[in-house]
Amino acid sequence: MEFCDECGSMMMGEGDVWICKSCGNEQPKGDSASYTTTDAQEESEVIETDAGNSGLPTTSARCPDCGNDRAYWYMQQIRAADESETRFFVCTECEHKWREDDH
Repeated sequence: MEFCDECGSMMMGEGDVWICKSCGNEQPKGDSASYTTTDAQEESEVIETDAGNSGLPTTSARCPDCGNDRAYWYMQQIRAADESETRFFVCTECEHKWREDDH
């Protein structure tokens, strides 16, 4: 996601440029752009963790697969910006992945 340098509005990705729908400012997409708004959901599915070496924090959470009571966790925004983030867990034993949505 990019924000306009001119007016601060959110920019939309079109081809290899970012375009501000508010003021018309255009900026080339650079290395700082990790994904466009159209593939944000796909990005959330791509996250891979090597849990043992990830450096992620751990918490007390019961794995639904093996019953282990410790898990690595991280948070990611996968829905609209005005909704809360989703917390993802990775079991420290079997590396099963699951998520916890804030209802």
